[in-house]
Amino acid sequence: MPRKQRLNNIFSLHVDQGEGVSPFAFFLLRDIATPAVEFTSYTYLDTGMDESEFNQRVDDILVQIEDGIEDSGADIDYETAGGILTLSFADDSKIIINRQTPVRQIWVATRQGGFHFIYNDETDQWQLEKAEQELFAALSQFCSEQAGESVQLGGA
Repeated sequence: MPRKQRLNNIFSLHVDQGEGVSPFAFFLLRDIATPAVEFTSYTYLDTGMDESEFNQRVDDILVQIEDGIEDSGADIDYETAGGILTLSFADDSKIIINRQTPVRQIWVATRQGGFHFIYNDETDQWQLEKAEQELFAALSQFCSEQAGESVQLGGA
């Protein structure tokens, strides 16, 4: 099987199973795939934000999350290292929040799974990719589930 066809098959398999494709693979496949392949993950392409602006927005969000944890009064510890915010709960579970600079997203890993947030210029909010749930509302839900108590985190 020719290399181009194998790559098209790999891309189709990932898309059909809803797994997505890494940004590197996406750009590679976009450039060499046949026109018959439909690329639906253009959220990886143009966010209208350069790297410096993205990093500043994420730094600000991480501080707002830390402040929200403090203000909530919930029994949640947090630590930021290397731009990654780790929330630790009494049951030893964690929520990891980190930036994905190449795709201009914030990724959140919880017990429930992994979630990707993209910046919406129109609402000036980080929203769950392919949904309209705002980052702080989602984090409040995730933290409440893992803390076993109601946690409300406010956003800017």
